Amino acid sequence: MQTLIITTIQTDLKWEDKAANLSLLEKKINSLKNKTEVVILPEMFTTGFSMQPHLFAENMEGETIAWMKEISNKNKVALTGSIIIKENENYYNRLIWMLPNGYYGYYDKRHLFAYAKEDQHYTAGNKRLIASIKGWKINLQICYDLRFPVWARQSYNENNEPEFDILIYVANWPEKRNHAWKTLLCARAIENQCYVIGVNRVGTDGNGIYHSGNTSIIDPLGEILYHMADEEDIFTMTLKKERLTETRTKFPFWKDADDFLIR
Repeated sequence: MQTLIITTIQTDLKWEDKAANLSLLEKKINSLKNKTEVVILPEMFTTGFSMQPHLFAENMEGETIAWMKEISNKNKVALTGSIIIKENENYYNRLIWMLPNGYYGYYDKRHLFAYAKEDQHYTAGNKRLIASIKGWKINLQICYDLRFPVWARQSYNENNEPEFDILIYVANWPEKRNHAWKTLLCARAIENQCYVIGVNRVGTDGNGIYHSGNTSIIDPLGEILYHMADEEDIFTMTLKKERLTETRTKFPFWKDADDFLIR
């Protein structure tokens, strides 16, 4: 399984309007004409970056999970993005990794954006999610996690096999800090010697904050393979394991990395 076809969807989101967002995203996904295997949506793709989870949270048997199962199965793709979930009286910014057979994994955002009071409304997660598809291993993270390299740090086992091949960030990252977004995506690719995919939204949210997107796909050497700013866009690319293997073999910097544990 030397290739993986991924599709990024950079879109404007209707503020706190789940029905409208599910409808527009369904049309976009169903419109895909070329084969793809993974479709990536932005953070909080049903609402935008809302601090009103008490109004919009669903459970894991809710409408959006059912929608993801249907869309994933119909289009035979892995589908991922984050939504607002309520569980045990807590609210989570939860990324869902949905497979066509209805099986899924999830990741609760570890680093909550205190600057926007996200930490006052949501509960932080404490476990990473490394998904697997076609022999590719994918580390799935959310927006503000990008600023914390330890949480994304690559590790290798006793057989010198890396923990992951792709690092994905889904986001609602404001245009005002787009330089940090673009810089840190490249940094995560270089330091972890992996592909990095950052999928952000565009448009102005209900708080008047503009998002310029800057959705990007970056190779293990930090070279930008795709970048789009300010416009809605759907982009499909085939990633190649060969590029990963070549980079890690030619530049085995990972052998000199520090050992550490995350508590």
